[in-house]
Amino acid sequence: MSGRIRFYVKEWLDEDDFRSLLEFSDYLGRDPDKGSLFEVNWVKARRNRLTPRTILETIESVGGVLEASSRALLESKARRDKVIVLEWSGSTVVLRTRVYLGPYLDEVRGYVSYDRSSKVFRVVPMHFFDLKRRLEDLGFEVEDRTGLQESQPLSFKVEFRGELRSYQSEALEALRSHGWRGIIALPTGSGKTVIAVAALAELGERTLIVTYTKEQMFQWVDMLTRFTNLRREHVGLYYGERKRLAPVTVSTYQTAYRHISRIAPLYTTIIIDECHHLPAERFKHIARNAFAIHRIGLSATVVREDGRHVELFPMLGGVVYHKLPGELSEQGFLAPYRIIEERVELSPQERKEYLSYLEAYRRFAMGRRFEELLELARRGDRYAQMALKAHAKMRMIVQMSESKLAKVREIVSRELRRGSKILVFTQYVEQAKKLAEVLDAHLLIGELDTATRKRVLDDFKSGRSRVLVVTTVGDEGLDIPDANVGILVSGTGSRRQFVQRLGRLLRPGEGKEARLYEIVVRGTQEERQARRRKKLGLDELGF
Repeated sequence: MSGRIRFYVKEWLDEDDFRSLLEFSDYLGRDPDKGSLFEVNWVKARRNRLTPRTILETIESVGGVLEASSRALLESKARRDKVIVLEWSGSTVVLRTRVYLGPYLDEVRGYVSYDRSSKVFRVVPMHFFDLKRRLEDLGFEVEDRTGLQESQPLSFKVEFRGELRSYQSEALEALRSHGWRGIIALPTGSGKTVIAVAALAELGERTLIVTYTKEQMFQWVDMLTRFTNLRREHVGLYYGERKRLAPVTVSTYQTAYRHISRIAPLYTTIIIDECHHLPAERFKHIARNAFAIHRIGLSATVVREDGRHVELFPMLGGVVYHKLPGELSEQGFLAPYRIIEERVELSPQERKEYLSYLEAYRRFAMGRRFEELLELARRGDRYAQMALKAHAKMRMIVQMSESKLAKVREIVSRELRRGSKILVFTQYVEQAKKLAEVLDAHLLIGELDTATRKRVLDDFKSGRSRVLVVTTVGDEGLDIPDANVGILVSGTGSRRQFVQRLGRLLRPGEGKEARLYEIVVRGTQEERQARRRKKLGLDELGF
């Protein structure tokens, strides 16, 4: 009967071989001339998740003989079931196949996820091309209907018109030798962007650049048009209400997060600036949903204190090149610098309040570590919550101490007489406003509109104003080449923030020495933070 597949085994079968045949066939009896006769039972085969190819291999392994028509039919089914189709389903690439993939799931783990509702495998975009190669290595015939390409060359040649320093050339070679995949970790002011622009020019592919702030986005446009022959119409800005795609497109983390599914198929190179932000839950979405094989990450401070920097490496590749500030300073590529600790005292009233909250903190904390208190407070523990409130009050008394304000005035007065340009860093908007008023300085805070922010920066760069007070908006993305003095009034205590703020000062200049003043209140938790940062001097600054 058409469609039936029968085979026979002349030799006697042992019990194990007989049972394996019964997983996909029915025993029809023994023929005196041919031996044991079987017929494939597709209901059994599907129940036991056996493919036509597996059935064919099993029959041959026990010495089974197929009639010509049965062999042709089984081989046809085997070929058909070995085909895997990759195609679009809306904005998602899915994998469709008739073969049971169970035996192969370990080989493609992490590359696909099974959608039970639609009964298809959804492909993780960043693994798309790796998945294709893996399936082909496993013997599948991959039918790719997506139209996605590993490389989308630009229709014109991009020429790099800059001159790389020795370490920048080394970094470019490191990217080249790692298949244009990996992270460049270099200090602020060392020209990471120039390296990436050179890589973009050499690759010559459609490229998506993702920046952390709008200011950085505009800086990238300036660098691209300054260091290459790219014209303004070749570079698109994709953010807010202004969304224009071009052969090279620059977007922000926030906008790319929301629109990556739309724009990802258009680009085969992706550059992530300030990539230490990428492990945040929403921003991981950008890297995971980009199809680009060529992935370049840039950061001055790759290591995160929460340890999540390890999540960067699967998304971008490892750190392929790094230099510490101390190394580049010694070689003359960054300004030499000094970190100067200035100690101040709480006023009697501030000290009294501080000790009162310290006693409350100890009472409610009951010896538990701060990290433990945070977790307990999230779960609703009342005493942990009260301990954290007391801790926040202590911190605020220290950070907002009047003695800090007096010390800042003293340092600013002294440095202005020396002709310095000064950045004053604070964590708090209200403190920043007060400092700007007392120092008669310009103020840069997040709530400023774009035009005002540009005017403030232009005044500082031109020297019309020589003191600029900034909040955390100044930690990343500011382009202030000739600031030589920084004053840390208040901060988070994180090593990354400390390095970033120091980096604002390190761009080289003739005869320049950068000085970073750290104002520390004696007898408070700030002293512990300062001691912890002493270790940073060896570990992360290169001394």
